[in-house]
Amino acid sequence: MSIVVAGLFSLGVFLVIFIPVAQRLLGVRFGLVRLGLGAALTLSVFSPIANALVGKLPFAGSNAAAVAYLALTAVCAMLAGLVFLVLSEALVPTGSLPRARDLRRDLSGRIARTRRYLQIMRIAIKHGLGPYLRGRRRPGRENAAEQADLARSLRLALDEAGVTFVKLGQVLSTRSDIIPSSVANELSRLQDQVSPAPWPEVEQVLTEELGAGQQYAAFDPEPLAAASVAQVYTARLLDGTDVVVKVQRPGIAKLVDRDLDIVRRLARVLERNTDWGRSMGVLALANGFADAMREELDFTVEAGNMTAVAASQSIATSNDIVVPRLYPDRSTRRVLTMQRLDGIGLGNAAETIADRGLDAARLGRALFDCLLGQVAIDGVFHADPHPGNFLLLTDNRIGMLDLGSVGRLDPATREALQRFLLAVDRGDPVAATDALLEIVDRPDVIDERALERAVGQFMTKHLGAGANLGPAMFNDLFKIITSHELGVPPEVAAVFRALATIEGTISRISPTFDLVAASRQFAAAQVTDRLTPDAIRRTATDELANLLPMLRRLPRRIDRIAAAAESGRLGLNIRLFADERDRRHFTGLLHQALLAVLGATAGIMAVLLLGTPGGPKVTDSMSLFQLFGYNLLVICAVLVLRVLVLIFRLPDHRSS
Repeated sequence: MSIVVAGLFSLGVFLVIFIPVAQRLLGVRFGLVRLGLGAALTLSVFSPIANALVGKLPFAGSNAAAVAYLALTAVCAMLAGLVFLVLSEALVPTGSLPRARDLRRDLSGRIARTRRYLQIMRIAIKHGLGPYLRGRRRPGRENAAEQADLARSLRLALDEAGVTFVKLGQVLSTRSDIIPSSVANELSRLQDQVSPAPWPEVEQVLTEELGAGQQYAAFDPEPLAAASVAQVYTARLLDGTDVVVKVQRPGIAKLVDRDLDIVRRLARVLERNTDWGRSMGVLALANGFADAMREELDFTVEAGNMTAVAASQSIATSNDIVVPRLYPDRSTRRVLTMQRLDGIGLGNAAETIADRGLDAARLGRALFDCLLGQVAIDGVFHADPHPGNFLLLTDNRIGMLDLGSVGRLDPATREALQRFLLAVDRGDPVAATDALLEIVDRPDVIDERALERAVGQFMTKHLGAGANLGPAMFNDLFKIITSHELGVPPEVAAVFRALATIEGTISRISPTFDLVAASRQFAAAQVTDRLTPDAIRRTATDELANLLPMLRRLPRRIDRIAAAAESGRLGLNIRLFADERDRRHFTGLLHQALLAVLGATAGIMAVLLLGTPGGPKVTDSMSLFQLFGYNLLVICAVLVLRVLVLIFRLPDHRSS
């Protein structure tokens, strides 16, 4: 026992010495486990290295030679530990493995996710989707009968997989630009055909959120609708007002978090193993879906969205679109109480519209103008305008529902979108290109003339007389953006998705509705509104208020420039590496280059000294030149290892 204690004490003392020395020599920090293993390796090779250098004991040389041999043995043993640290960093970078305490905490969660992942795979294989997951078959290449079977199998698999995958099916049902229309139509059945959760579980959620049932005079336990995230019930307030109550499905938060991890894992597999997964960008779709799903789980976000949309100009000035009133005192993170709107889903309202003698094109125009107004004027827009989120009310207005997913645009982006619409209305590809470059993230180098030609061809093909606004148009627009390496901000991508979705929604009630003409009319109306005397006066006042501070300073600055030019003191200063990132990058490269040069120099000198015969003898088998050569060789190895560890260590693994 005493030997074990002494050994552990020696290892602890050596760790205190090894840790700062190793981190100082290599210039980076390592985890304690990695450093402990390096120290143990250093101690284990110390004795074999000493025996190889000195030979059998007792040592016959002088005390100075013994000290020199001891120092050489120590640095050689230290070198073994440093080599281990560098190789471990190259093979298993710091941060790529979870910490011990995180591993213990997440072990049960990982087991549950793995079990859930295998369950999802079994469901997919049971419904015949295995060949698509393995890349043996590609969606869209089947005949009509096979495609119908695929659509049905996919719907059944998503429904059986649970709430998160039902919501994924709802999102995919609006993306006829990336999946076949027959599949999209089949998936649309998931929107209103989800099995409801039992009433006792829902009642428990109401009790936890609002208290012991004193908020409502009456509450119908039969759900009005059961969606993937929540269920909607009819109720009556204490003052007799009829309302609907949106209640989050019990226990959904943990299930969604687990399933979103499964969705991302499946997306990574599909993008890695299948051509169709890479071409569709399924990983980016999965990440966007995960972000939107988490936002929809917090009903306070939807409550804020309802308030913002209801107060927007597009809703406040519209006689055809209405947003239900919110009751904030009866709304929480999992419960939302709002005004009851009686009507029929817009996706199934075509026959009702005809029976009532309504103008379907006018309703479509009102809905489209409302969305465009939200995007271009208000900056707050419905980001998921699929048919299930609109009702045709009994008073022939359209009710806007489910504002859990809302996009927001800053004023600069809204201005650029308005200029883009005006350029489209005028047929001006140059102005449209300029506006497009303000909407997207432009790269450092771009061929603007090639982009102008591509935009002009796009406008001729899709925005001319008789053209239709459909999935092909948005596909071509995204091809232009990606081919010129333009970055699309998430909020702008949400605009494109909303416009593509609203096209499918309006086509349900008015298949011949001309969205291109409606866009032109909207842009022309904006021009007319901007040319009214009041609008011109407001614009002039705002611009003058912005220019006045600059105009006050302008004469003084011109005078200074003229005085400096007259006296010959006018100069132009150009600072290289003005950006801190450039300086840091250049300094890092120079640092690594200097270390490599010093290491190479030390290595060459070591080889020369080791190969030089003669010199003062330190022992019978080693000269002073050889002793210096071995030490320089160790220095060379340390410097080279330091360069290698900086190369192997990725930027996102800098911290341990």
